[in-house]
Amino acid sequence: MEKLQFSFVILTLSLISSFSSIQSATFTLTNQCNYPVWTGLLSGAGTPPLPTTGFPLQPSQSNSVAVPPSWSGRMWGRTLCSTDSTGKFTCVTGDCGSGTMECNGGGATPPATLAEFTLNGANGMDFYDISLVDGYNLPMMIVPQGGSGNCNVTGCMADLNKNCPSALRLTAAGNGDESVACRSACGAFGDPMYCCNGAYSTPETCSPTSYSEYFKTACPTAYSYAYDDGTSTFTCTSANYVITFCPTPANSRKTTGAGQSADSSGGISLGEGFGGHFVMVIAVLLTMVWRL
Repeated sequence: MEKLQFSFVILTLSLISSFSSIQSATFTLTNQCNYPVWTGLLSGAGTPPLPTTGFPLQPSQSNSVAVPPSWSGRMWGRTLCSTDSTGKFTCVTGDCGSGTMECNGGGATPPATLAEFTLNGANGMDFYDISLVDGYNLPMMIVPQGGSGNCNVTGCMADLNKNCPSALRLTAAGNGDESVACRSACGAFGDPMYCCNGAYSTPETCSPTSYSEYFKTACPTAYSYAYDDGTSTFTCTSANYVITFCPTPANSRKTTGAGQSADSSGGISLGEGFGGHFVMVIAVLLTMVWRL
């Protein structure tokens, strides 16, 4: 009888473990800009594809995407997009080269602000960051929801286009010298000193520059150059994520909703994470155990 009781306990724990391991995350992309943004989504090599690789977001519009477990990849916003007379779709910033609204495996053409993720990485943690290493085209913020661990909010809420150094400015026809995106020094000059390659390919030899400091001063938690890991990579466990374009200052608070701190130790409850039916199954199994 004790062996049977023990077996039921093991079965229950196994079910919990298996449901936890297959639980996908929900990424909600929200546009708070006063202009349309076309999202781009790219899965990393060897990770499952997402159900979509690009879609439009009008001002104040949101869209949620189910992201598979152990997924890695990046998301970004494309701006100033249009379709020509032949039906080819292109964007002035963040274009992915597919010629369509879906990026279909294409990455962002620099300069572009990137939200980067590795889910269920080392020790089961999610790793995430906002990167300006490939330059900047619009403000972005990542807010974890319902996870456990540090789960810090990170992003770049500043308008870096407004005061972008003249040597880094990307301008568009009809906009005069107004910057529509701000290139990285690597993208602008191609110098190994700025790109952290060649003789500058190690953390010891590649240091911040006045150009990367422009990004870092305005956006202290965002990646500003290749070896900016220490202050720019964040972790969380079993979270969902909200990625916001043009976040307002009110959204910069370290919260996940009505009074709940994003870095609180409370994780998703079983009912929230797996649904009421799963909780009911566990309850029935535990009842059977104690009746034995």
